[in-house]
Amino acid sequence: MRIEKLNIMSKPKIIFFDVNETLLNLETLKESIVAKLGGNKALGTLWFTSMLHYSLVATVGGQYFDFGRIGAATLLMVAKSNNIELSEDDAKATLKHILSLEAHPEVKEALAILKNAGYILVSFSNSSNKAIKEQLDFAGITTYFNHILSIEDYGKYKPHLEVYHWAARKMNIEDSDCMLVAAHGWDVSGAKWAGWQTAFVARPGQQLFPLAITPDIVEDDLLKIAIKIAN
Repeated sequence: MRIEKLNIMSKPKIIFFDVNETLLNLETLKESIVAKLGGNKALGTLWFTSMLHYSLVATVGGQYFDFGRIGAATLLMVAKSNNIELSEDDAKATLKHILSLEAHPEVKEALAILKNAGYILVSFSNSSNKAIKEQLDFAGITTYFNHILSIEDYGKYKPHLEVYHWAARKMNIEDSDCMLVAAHGWDVSGAKWAGWQTAFVARPGQQLFPLAITPDIVEDDLLKIAIKIAN
């Protein structure tokens, strides 16, 4: 299969990666969430969108709560609104599955290609510093990254524009020299609006926001994206 080279003004100097769903497979977490919600997959989807929604509610309201706390709180909300009994302890225990996720099959090869091509790789997540480190260690991909960034250190959630600008400053680099690789339409939208280059991993069920700026690269797995960037 022929893969075209990256067609942008200039190649990025630093590549930032979202973690959950982009690098790590969320299926085991989704299964545990759905099980707690009576086996209703639609409620599992509602929980994930609610977690993202309330992370932004906190940001807009000038508040910060650990992503895990927001996840547990919104799981309780979804359960309660659907008359499903769920204790706070059960909600927290269910969310712990996020710390033991496997990487998608092509991730290690893709990261190795970019690392060998000389790129600086940075993980960049809404999860806490502690959670990201545990996740990357469990998945066996920590060594591919030069830096690990969490929005916890800034106190606002992606896709707030300030978060991307902050990440660029942390790396002492211009926004235009940054590239975000993510499997979420809202994440690549925010990064593009902040002046970053973007690559969208079109994982099953993930869609781009039609009103946002089109990403520089769109592929259905990370390996294809890595090859385009490295060539």
